[in-house]
Amino acid sequence: MNYLKDFANAKEWGPGTQSCERLDGGPVAVGSRWRNISKIAGIETELIYELTRLEPGHVVFVGRNDTATSTDDISLTAEGSATTLSYHATIEFHGAAKLAAPIAKAVFEKVGADTEKSLKEILGAST
Repeated sequence: MNYLKDFANAKEWGPGTQSCERLDGGPVAVGSRWRNISKIAGIETELIYELTRLEPGHVVFVGRNDTATSTDDISLTAEGSATTLSYHATIEFHGAAKLAAPIAKAVFEKVGADTEKSLKEILGAST
């Protein structure tokens, strides 16, 4: 779980993540923040992510900028000798960006599926 709770590791598992750097110091805890710069479908965007939930086997990050709020919810569950990973991402557009929501939905569904695949490969988890 130490790997997952440090959102800077999104550089390794987040498709399109160009950089992700911690904005504060000390131990990673609820309230820790990161600047994430990603390029998706040719568009570069910056979000400030915050760790909003940290429990054994479960982390939630919420990223915000002027046009969107993105939530990444990641859970690991031990099932016998296997570990199951669950990744759910949601994005809510604000203001004029709401007009792009129907088009962006397909793009973000693909990014979500790619992210889940990357996490499973890195962590050796199953569906």
